Amino acid sequence: MKYAFVFPGQGSQYVGMGKELADNFASAREVFEEVNEALGENLFKIMVDGPDAELTMTANTQPALMAFSMALVRVLDKDFGIKLKDKAAYVAGYSLGEYSAACTAGVISLNDTAKLLRLRGQAMQNAVPFGVGGMAAVIGLSYKDVGALADACSNGKDMCVAANDNSDGQVVLSGAMSAIDRAIEIAPEFGAKKCIKLAVSAPFHSPYMASAADVMARAFMEVEAKDAQIPLIANVLAQPITDHKEIIKQLIAQVTGTVRWRETMNYLDEQGVTDLVELGAGKVLSGIAKRGYKNINSISVGSVAEIEELAKNL
Repeated sequence: MKYAFVFPGQGSQYVGMGKELADNFASAREVFEEVNEALGENLFKIMVDGPDAELTMTANTQPALMAFSMALVRVLDKDFGIKLKDKAAYVAGYSLGEYSAACTAGVISLNDTAKLLRLRGQAMQNAVPFGVGGMAAVIGLSYKDVGALADACSNGKDMCVAANDNSDGQVVLSGAMSAIDRAIEIAPEFGAKKCIKLAVSAPFHSPYMASAADVMARAFMEVEAKDAQIPLIANVLAQPITDHKEIIKQLIAQVTGTVRWRETMNYLDEQGVTDLVELGAGKVLSGIAKRGYKNINSISVGSVAEIEELAKNL
């Protein structure tokens, strides 16, 4: 058995997340309290009670998803005596999930991770005025072909790029709304089955996020970091790293860089990973693994029953 633990990104959040876990495990409640303390506000109340519009604000979504993932990690450790550094061959996370992976691997503390993600969410939202940029999912084209589509829709300052390489035939464009609208219009000419605008508030993982990357670079100067206890597969490299300086460099780079999830999954497959466990909200990453990787047994863990089942198998 060779395990990889992965952590979800934005879009997997839902009102009520973490409540069942907190009701059943004091160790989960501790995590939510520590995150509240780090942020100086009751984020857990927004996670549990909403409203949805408040939870989906980027500055709330990012630390909230991390808090839920880290509560699961803490429950495994404190309630079931399972330390992921003894079980995991690799950790990886999708976009903000890479921060959850870094926290799990012991690179940054929970307190710092919460503060960094709150800042990251704010900086990414502030990088581009609302409505000026956006994202669209392109279905049925390779990453290379989506790159060609992006080039065809870009002119000077109004541009878009292939920002999220999720899986074969599912790539996300990010950039100026004018370029995104153009991509939706001409995508069928490139052979795309669909090109769908996403309900996001900014063009994430594109050059338009440069000011947010600068904010994160300054913030990381104040953070104490340690080398990873578990190899972390960075979004922008699709390769494992353990040196804390390199991990921080890549966390900053992924603000404007491509999320290379398809290549990350290919790497895990090539390394003989037998089991992929998605810790947190939703089933997006385990779903990608189920659809494309027959050799990998993939599960999502977010409920009490799921964590009890995982602990038995680990």
